[in-house]
Amino acid sequence: MTAKYEPRITLKGRTKLETVIPLATPFIIFVDPSSSCNFKCTFCPTGNPESLKNTGRVNKILNFDLYKKIVDDLDQFADPIKVLRLYKDGEPFLNPHLADMVKYAKNSGRVGFIDTTTNGSLLTPEKVMPVIEAGINQINISLDGMSDEQFLEFTRTKVNFKKFIKNIEYLYKNKGECKILIKTVNELLNDKTRQLFLDTFSPIVDKIFIENIAPCWPDFELENLMDVEITKGIYGQDIKEIDVCPYVFYQISINADGKASLCFLDWGHNYIVGDTNTQSLKEIWHSDEIYNYQYKFLKGERKNVEFCKDCSQLSHCLPDNIDPFKEDLLKKLIASKQMRQNNES
Repeated sequence: MTAKYEPRITLKGRTKLETVIPLATPFIIFVDPSSSCNFKCTFCPTGNPESLKNTGRVNKILNFDLYKKIVDDLDQFADPIKVLRLYKDGEPFLNPHLADMVKYAKNSGRVGFIDTTTNGSLLTPEKVMPVIEAGINQINISLDGMSDEQFLEFTRTKVNFKKFIKNIEYLYKNKGECKILIKTVNELLNDKTRQLFLDTFSPIVDKIFIENIAPCWPDFELENLMDVEITKGIYGQDIKEIDVCPYVFYQISINADGKASLCFLDWGHNYIVGDTNTQSLKEIWHSDEIYNYQYKFLKGERKNVEFCKDCSQLSHCLPDNIDPFKEDLLKKLIASKQMRQNNES
């Protein structure tokens, strides 16, 4: 195996959140280039029309002028952000300006690292090379089949698997400094295809991994839809819930319509904490809406938030654990808000 066998996100070398919260500048900003997707996967709410119909969410492509305004807003923060994640609900390569988005963020000098996550079906040389040339740091590929037939069954979309492989081969040979990661889930594989997955893709990516499927999206009954029983976490760890959600303390998620969601898992766009069409990112980050959620979580009241109370991201996906520090962090949060109010008055 030539690729490293490791997951996209680990806790190795991460900043200890308890030492930096509350953050004047968020570490990570998700910006969704497209809330639409060309797949109709059984495991994903974006591919489930009935689920989307019940939310009122409208799928669309992010307007490039609005995106430029979002990146320009980063100038208001004291520090650059660590990571810009160009994905959330849909397939990023459906946005014809994806390369322009990467280039604009790179040229801003306000972003340390840019990545995207894709289903890989649109990684033709014509589409992917402008993104590579724009300077993206990492492309994460979520593999949803090991044959034409399995792709059709799992994603309800026709994919030429041989062409899929050739596109990744081309990407790897021409990737420059960009890192290529591919991952799939155990539930798609048997003993034969597991080895085939490793043998096929290890020579043509930098990192490779097999995850367990996880019921990440609140209010989306993944186990029932896929007829699976989930007994282990995404990386094979024991399922163990933490109390305080760490994500709301270091990330903002911007949907393709420009509205800001409380969480990158807000697939229904029901937990809106701001709107970049009318507000700056800094206004949203320091808003009462986000503060109130942070306050509730540190007070141990996450279970009182409908969207958050049964969040499997906290039990299945190995998040940062700030539970032991919540009392001290609550004092710091209150003091930080008071200081901002004093400075503004």
